[in-house]
Amino acid sequence: QNSNMENLPPHVIRLVYKEVSSLAADPPEGVKIYPNEEDLSDLHASIEGPEGTPFAGGVFRMRLVLGKDFPAAPPKGYFLTKIFHPNVGPSGEICVNVLKRDWKPELGIRHVLLTIRCLLIHPNPESALNPEAGRLLLEGYSAFASRARLLTEIHALGGAEGGGPPQPKKHAGERGGRGGSGGGSGKKKGGEKKRALRRL
Repeated sequence: QNSNMENLPPHVIRLVYKEVSSLAADPPEGVKIYPNEEDLSDLHASIEGPEGTPFAGGVFRMRLVLGKDFPAAPPKGYFLTKIFHPNVGPSGEICVNVLKRDWKPELGIRHVLLTIRCLLIHPNPESALNPEAGRLLLEGYSAFASRARLLTEIHALGGAEGGGPPQPKKHAGERGGRGGSGGGSGKKKGGEKKRALRRL
């Protein structure tokens, strides 16, 4: 898989470099970005599961791929960490309007990352890529939340430390048995998490 860097015009590379530098220096709340110096068109980030959601306490790694038409065309977004969410497909692909019909070239990467984090707070069962998650959410939030929380505990806890960018070129489904280590960090949060969920 070749880098898109050579396909991007120089002014776009400068634009992306500027925004990525600003994101690295001043990241949005709950978001970390890991720039790939050799290929700015393949951006990795991690999103902390927002408090009061079934994803709280988890750290979800994701990537944004900028195609050769960026910023006229939106980037493509993928979760690398397995997540039970109506708007995330089996290979981690993310369905959100800002990456489709609501895209405007001036929105930029920061807006995309914030929108994806908002999706963890307000899932949209109407445009489900995961039909089971969409169905559970429509039937009742608590059934959806308990499944999403279980998968967060299995796949996304304990990943906050260690820094470093996620391993590229793998989809969530290809990771085999990795990622299950170090679930200890979730224990003390259990009580807060339950209380937060009861409020919803």
